Amino acid sequence: MWEQWIAYDKELFLFLNNLGNANWDGFWLFVTNKLSWIPLYLGLLLLSYKLFGTKKTLVLLISMALLILVTDQLANFFKYGVQRLRPCHDEEVNGLMRLVKEYCGGKFGYFSAHAANHMAVAVFFTYLLGKKRWYIGVFLIFWAFLVAYSRIYIGVHFPLDVLSGLGIGLILSWLFVKLYIFALHRFPL
Repeated sequence: MWEQWIAYDKELFLFLNNLGNANWDGFWLFVTNKLSWIPLYLGLLLLSYKLFGTKKTLVLLISMALLILVTDQLANFFKYGVQRLRPCHDEEVNGLMRLVKEYCGGKFGYFSAHAANHMAVAVFFTYLLGKKRWYIGVFLIFWAFLVAYSRIYIGVHFPLDVLSGLGIGLILSWLFVKLYIFALHRFPL
């Protein structure tokens, strides 16, 4: 059964990855690049400061730093624990795929830390900003899915890697929202 899921995952990867073309490569490389995210996250930081003040924003920064640290370390744990090859290192697909950048990352790719981190941050801020600013949450969730898809497009993750990353980001964001709320109640600012 599991082998069949892996086979479907590889087929879906090849289909999605080969939809790309040179005209869109620059856009997807921009989306997947960590430096491209800086303006978005600086904007979220400034908005948080405006809405919540210095002390709550400091707790938010600590929470976000811990969230990303946990997400990254969990991704590393799974990558070396599961040892699923990235598409570019998988001999079944590497001759049939498009690798958009020269370097595809480490040997193993399960699960996508990019997808997990972005989903975690998006859901955390969606909750934090509440119903009054729902449109920011919609944009952040859209951005997380865009980044997640970029990992398939450029050829560094299979769809199951990305979907697992999105799911783990969702779970960890829920946990860290609870921790953030606990910290605010336990240590009133």
